[in-house]
Amino acid sequence: MELSSNIRRIGVLTSGGDAPGMNAAIRAVVRTAIYNQIEVVGIMRGFSGLICKQFIGMQSHSVSKIISQGGTILKSSRCPEFKEEEVRAKAMENLKEACIDALVVIGGDGSFRGANLLWKKFGYPVVGIPGTIDNDIYGTDTTIGFDTAINTAVSAIDKLRDTADSHNIIFFVEVMGRDAGFIALNTAIATGAEATLIPEIHTDIEKLCSYMEGDRRKNKTSGIIIVSEGEDTGGAFKVSKKVKERLPDYEIRVTTLGHIQRGGSPSCNDRVLASLLGHGAVNALIEGRFGVMIGQLNNQIVYTSFDEACSLRNEINKKLYEISRILSL
Repeated sequence: MELSSNIRRIGVLTSGGDAPGMNAAIRAVVRTAIYNQIEVVGIMRGFSGLICKQFIGMQSHSVSKIISQGGTILKSSRCPEFKEEEVRAKAMENLKEACIDALVVIGGDGSFRGANLLWKKFGYPVVGIPGTIDNDIYGTDTTIGFDTAINTAVSAIDKLRDTADSHNIIFFVEVMGRDAGFIALNTAIATGAEATLIPEIHTDIEKLCSYMEGDRRKNKTSGIIIVSEGEDTGGAFKVSKKVKERLPDYEIRVTTLGHIQRGGSPSCNDRVLASLLGHGAVNALIEGRFGVMIGQLNNQIVYTSFDEACSLRNEINKKLYEISRILSL
């Protein structure tokens, strides 16, 4: 591949919430760049490190043995001050001073908004890699970290099922996902949950209670109800409280899985996806594709503008929701 004369050194950072597989993406960026005779600078702590000039040189050995590690070796942070024009101007000064010709940003939609501002306001070459367990980014079938997160949730819920069966308990299990129900829906199907509450579908408490009391539950000694944290009633604790008020004889417990879903060694799928997207990000810069997110649709690498990736949403599969309801009978 012909090397763009304008790209001699690139920076890479991780921003926002960490996701399993981010390290695999960093590794792919570093080694693909080195293969193409491009220097790599790691930027610590996301956009905050860009503002404070927390730069480290990266070589091939810098990313040895990190493909199996969760989290991010470059650390991450949220940087709301990056919305301010003078702060972005300072970041641009730092990039120029360090002779960094282009930037790879690994993160979610908030990270891409920051990246898009560099591209739109300064014409600075930036590409993005979707790293978030929420799987809500438009322009890719799956985001880095999603597969590991749902497998972590499935493992935890399988264990809860044992206790639920032993004590005739109904567990309301809250999973992450912000305002998207991908984690909840997939884990619900995989664990045989009795009900799934997600932000995309209005929660009808009366209907839920009727289902729990109905004939369908006569032969069931326990229950697992998966609740997405962005569900419109306010989450598992509020839902369980309302159900308990209507069904006082039921023994109910609430478990919030929380940040364990963001940690741990990434799955094979996340390692492969991260490697493909990291490789694709460097190739995009070499080819002069800027202001885009690298994604994978139907097993093909695709490029989606930051404008689209930030303004559109990955939609839940309503048919999958219907399947989860049918299989819970």
